[in-house]
Amino acid sequence: MKVAINYDAILQEKIISASAAARFVKSGDVLDFGFGPCQPDLFDEALSARKEQLSNVLIRMAITSVPRHVIECDPQQKHFHVENWHFSGYDRLKYDEGTVSYVPMNFGEAPKIYREYRSIDTLILKTTPMDKHGFFNFGLCNTYQKALCDVAKRIIVETSESMPLAHGVENIIHINDVDAVIVGNNAALTELPSQPISEVDKKVAQFIINELEDGSCIQVGIGGMPNAVCSSLATSSIEDLGIHTEMFIDGMVDLVNAGKVTGKYKNTYPGKITYSFGMGAKSCYEFLDNNPECISLPVDLTNLPENIAANDKVISINNTMMVDLTGQAGSECIGHKHRSGTGGQLQFVRGAFASKGGKSFMCLSSRYTKGDNAEPRIKIAMPEGSIVTTPRTDIMFIVTEFGIVNLKGLSVSERALALISIAHPDDREALENEAREHGLFPKRFFYSS
Repeated sequence: MKVAINYDAILQEKIISASAAARFVKSGDVLDFGFGPCQPDLFDEALSARKEQLSNVLIRMAITSVPRHVIECDPQQKHFHVENWHFSGYDRLKYDEGTVSYVPMNFGEAPKIYREYRSIDTLILKTTPMDKHGFFNFGLCNTYQKALCDVAKRIIVETSESMPLAHGVENIIHINDVDAVIVGNNAALTELPSQPISEVDKKVAQFIINELEDGSCIQVGIGGMPNAVCSSLATSSIEDLGIHTEMFIDGMVDLVNAGKVTGKYKNTYPGKITYSFGMGAKSCYEFLDNNPECISLPVDLTNLPENIAANDKVISINNTMMVDLTGQAGSECIGHKHRSGTGGQLQFVRGAFASKGGKSFMCLSSRYTKGDNAEPRIKIAMPEGSIVTTPRTDIMFIVTEFGIVNLKGLSVSERALALISIAHPDDREALENEAREHGLFPKRFFYSS
């Protein structure tokens, strides 16, 4: 007769205070706080209280959803140094202050990067409380959390009753593999409010909707434009959508509630919504909680191009900050000022193109406001220091409020013409002149806006 294991007894032996957990850390250690809303709170505060006892402690994290004590307590970085894989608004501010470093990464490569190239002395993750089988669930953030567990020398979980329970793959860790447990404060998770949808967003969304068909399998990024696409899809005649995305957002809940998502034409996880992390409003978290329709996957399964392309009619919709006249998209910095990260944009662009019937869309408004001036987002060249996130060889559709163009197969001259045609009307003549001046048009070419 098999004797039932008393996991609660094991749990009680491993429960410690946040202060006791912080005492594990030594000078020179490498720590990892994980991803987004699954970063620890009590441990973060307890560790910052020990700063005078520590030096040269490296802490990695990504998309920090609330201010971190280890950053705020040490503006000169005498004790803690923070590296970040992808910036939130808070991370961006800290980078501008010089207290956070950015680490370039294609998001889908994160599990392999950790397993093969990174080390961790202590890993601290926020999870659900332990279930009756002895498992802690990663909740909103699957991403590369299991890879962190695989390489960490010590694993500490900080539990939260506010964390949604996710169904998925590689999204749990067992009490036997955990070194210590901090009972968290159960504070409500940080919400990421949807940006309001502008008239520009609506125009861009309509151009994209016209390219979609029944059975499309969609990925959308974050922001007003992707939300506008979801809103337009919810009221369109398009049916039987699938969702395979890195980020699950509020707009996808609206699509499901509108009856547009069945997933029945998906080749991978048919009938299921597949995602790697979720961020949004409380309603988004409530939708994901213990929902068997939704499958949380590690980010290599959602983002590696071959896994994306395994589905047909993949539709990838992302924002970019600027595009040059050859089609290069810069989506993570403006000059030397870093704003976000590489994320999964390039991998979804490539995966969508490789998908049978797939399409990728890069969205941007034709202009942005800088002080009192309106600046073009379509430029002859990106500012010095700007990083190309998606190369011109990979770009497919580019969309502004003035139109949509497909750059695949076009020459440099044809690309410039196409992009000028969807630039702001007041910028087209100047762009044409710059294109001629820099040799983008051969002598035989004639164009007039």
